[in-house]
Amino acid sequence: MVNCVVRNWQGEEVAQATLDLKVAKEENAAHIVHRALVRQMNNARQGTAASKTRAQVRGGGRKPWRQKGTGRARAGSTRSPLWRGGGVIFGPQPREHNIKMNRKERRLALRTAFQSRAEDLVVVEEFADRLPRPKTQELVKALDRWGIASGEKVLIVLADIADNVYLSARNIERLKLISATNLNVYDLLHADKIVTTASGLAKIQEVYSD
Repeated sequence: MVNCVVRNWQGEEVAQATLDLKVAKEENAAHIVHRALVRQMNNARQGTAASKTRAQVRGGGRKPWRQKGTGRARAGSTRSPLWRGGGVIFGPQPREHNIKMNRKERRLALRTAFQSRAEDLVVVEEFADRLPRPKTQELVKALDRWGIASGEKVLIVLADIADNVYLSARNIERLKLISATNLNVYDLLHADKIVTTASGLAKIQEVYSD
């Protein structure tokens, strides 16, 4: 269990919140989080890289010169991999990069990754009502009051994303806004700071508790 300070819009400490998730054992934690990260990054690959073999390159059906008597090396096709404009030997072909991982392992890795970032977690009060209209500068100032330095990569996790919060956050460099139900290992590990609300923290513990 980890105790977190809850800050208001002005950055003042106003309450306490607890983070209590079932995580992997210390000796296995790094391994399972690494597996989940590799899986996510591999599954994001398109796998569409392709090159043509000598059979797929157009032309080259006619033998360029006779087998013997010319003094040149024998050749059967102008599309040989040895020739300019020929095919490619062992080049990339479309393939699946997907890696399978059990659902229980994925969720355990996610909980472990989230709780491991407890020192970089900033819990704040609901602030959607503080942005009655989209105002990027107001959100930037709030991040500064919450102790987040300019230039740090920030992940904001909310239970529900209001339109004005989304519009205020979308143009901030190095900031990503996601819902609590879309947590993933890469974003959790990539961010320097993680910002969530008390309701967002409760939602995370509700969704990923098992």
